[in-house]
Amino acid sequence: MAKPLTILIVEDDTTIREVVRRYLEREGLAVLEAGTGYQALEKLADAKIDLVLLDIMLPGIDGFDITRSLRDGDYPHLQLNEDIPIIMLTSRGDESDRIAGFELGVDDYVVKPFSPRELVARVKAVLRRTGAKEEDHEKPLIFTALQIDPIRRTVLLENQPITLTAKEFELLWLMASHPQQVFTREQLLNRIWGYEFYGDESTVTVHIRRLREKIEPDPSKPTFIQTVWGVGYKFEPA
Repeated sequence: MAKPLTILIVEDDTTIREVVRRYLEREGLAVLEAGTGYQALEKLADAKIDLVLLDIMLPGIDGFDITRSLRDGDYPHLQLNEDIPIIMLTSRGDESDRIAGFELGVDDYVVKPFSPRELVARVKAVLRRTGAKEEDHEKPLIFTALQIDPIRRTVLLENQPITLTAKEFELLWLMASHPQQVFTREQLLNRIWGYEFYGDESTVTVHIRRLREKIEPDPSKPTFIQTVWGVGYKFEPA
């Protein structure tokens, strides 16, 4: 089953966010929301975002600064996607603002008030133009000793079946789908348990330990799921 594309709405007006979210979700798109520039950076670091709808006037960091930071790679420790498509939303329709946005690397520009249907059409057009596609989770991941099948939700280690809980499987699949990418505990918590989960990062630590006990030849010296001290974890193909 393909995973829907995810749109991040960065807008301090909750009414606008709600309207846009409803229209996007009707089109089968997943939606995350941020009300400030700092919240936007957190969401961009924690989740795979396919396109950003970005207001210019925001508390803290404004839309221009966020765009500049993304395109210039100002936050390497956050591992942000520098090429992520951006549609700027603004009540400022000045030509100078539009030119400034395009020069920073904005993909499209929509002036408020706007038609939600037109905005959705522009989102789809930018996604087509930039080549964003729904993730195909149907293909198994096959490593030397480990096989992960997302359809059957099965794991084989040296051709022997391994029994995992639902969260253990999701955790393994996420990390194995992004080999050598370092995930912080907070990122894993948000991606697997969701932003509404009220537990803490120790939940991730416990699940990583249990996962290692099941798939590692020697859990005390893990080869697949490695600790990056002071940061988090990464999956190392073997």
